[in-house]
Amino acid sequence: MTPRTHTIEPPSRLLQWLEVRAAGEFAGTLAAWPLLRMAPRGDGHAVLVLPGLSAGDGSTRLLRRHLADLGHAVHGWGLGRNLGPRPGVREALLDRLDRLHEASGRAVSLVGWSLGGAYARALALRRPQAVRNVVTLGSPIAGDASSTSVRRLYEWASGQRMGTTPGPRPYRAVPDEVPSTSIYSRSDGVVAWRASLQPEGPLAENVEVVGSHVGLGVHAPVLYAVADRLAQPAGAWKRFDPPWALRAMYPDPHRPASDER
Repeated sequence: MTPRTHTIEPPSRLLQWLEVRAAGEFAGTLAAWPLLRMAPRGDGHAVLVLPGLSAGDGSTRLLRRHLADLGHAVHGWGLGRNLGPRPGVREALLDRLDRLHEASGRAVSLVGWSLGGAYARALALRRPQAVRNVVTLGSPIAGDASSTSVRRLYEWASGQRMGTTPGPRPYRAVPDEVPSTSIYSRSDGVVAWRASLQPEGPLAENVEVVGSHVGLGVHAPVLYAVADRLAQPAGAWKRFDPPWALRAMYPDPHRPASDER
């Protein structure tokens, strides 16, 4: 069931404070790096990685290195800091996607962190034939900036006031023919976890991890899941099924909701 946008409250103050966990998640990933190299390998197709609000390609460096080590042709977005849907951003992203698609002759996978996931889903809507797979990390799929704890930052960065402009709402849907995976955490302190749920279907799934929002791009369970999703052969998408030894890292996303916000 798709959460209704107006009912999704931002994360609690406690969850916001718990974002300091990101440092420990990063350290844990460095320790687990040799094991992460055992994740499924890619086939060399292009992968475009999009950063979150106020972040740039530096924030996705570890994720991109991980994917490159596994055989993917990985690209950053190359547009500096993500300051929201300012004039020219969507056009520049479409041009970048088109160039990657044309240069490789193959569909491109999109990985978007937080607001970057909103862009990824918008690109899939505009160019479904050029997109092989969409993976989002803590992205507000069923909400907007009002379902996050960074609404004021979004308004400042983008120059848009919530309630007076439609804002970046293309993250509602992905074309039926494009596989999509939403990776989220119920203890996310930036984006309300319910806002990251997408309706599940034949090519759409939600994958839960335990961790912070700030650490999503450097957290070992996330890095493994992203690599697994991107390693699937084109046209042969299957739902995420982690190895038995790793299943404890991925809670059942269909368990009853608690009062976590």
